[in-house]
Amino acid sequence: MFPFPAFFVTGTDTGIGKTVTSSSLLHALRGKGLRAVGMKPLASGCEATPEGLRNEDALALQAASQPRPDYALVNPYALPEPLAPEIAAAEAGVTIELPPLRAAFDQLRAMADVVVVEGVGGWAAPLSATLDQADLARALDLPVVLVVGMRLGCLNHARLSAAAIAADGLQCVGWVANEVDPEMARRDENFALLNARLPMPCWGRIPYRPDADPAALSAHLRLPG
Repeated sequence: MFPFPAFFVTGTDTGIGKTVTSSSLLHALRGKGLRAVGMKPLASGCEATPEGLRNEDALALQAASQPRPDYALVNPYALPEPLAPEIAAAEAGVTIELPPLRAAFDQLRAMADVVVVEGVGGWAAPLSATLDQADLARALDLPVVLVVGMRLGCLNHARLSAAAIAADGLQCVGWVANEVDPEMARRDENFALLNARLPMPCWGRIPYRPDADPAALSAHLRLPG
């Protein structure tokens, strides 16, 4: 049985495929017969629709979820400007606070066996002037899974991220290699170096497939339990 009722997905940077990985993780969990739902607590760069502000990443998590939660639970804070969350929230006149995030998470947790919570940017990207992602993960008692964007510099970024997560007092229980750069030299060697140096187990290696469905990519994941 999968050992974690919920976990927090962070990345070595922005644009390294956290959403593709999180969606694939949801499909992998569902493949184990688990009810799995995604959450994007805060998203900037949301588009106005007749139903309200909607974010592409949050919609992808909602689509990969079973059962299918309401959008407001998946993405409690939807911000219009495609900026760093703290700046986007200030421009929207919104104050990011923990209680609404906890309330949405608790409702998701009640309807599912596992909740996959996707963060923003890299681990140290703040949510607000007084709230870091570590604060959210700590408040919700979430272990962390690190997505490593496989490109030049990933060894440094991955090791720094793992060290920062540990320094913040959070447990990093796994990492996923996501091949975002098809031209990356020595991919296998870099993957081997990361396996040797990161202190947590690898949950899989997602190949570069720009048009691939997360359900298909989930076959490349090996979940614990």
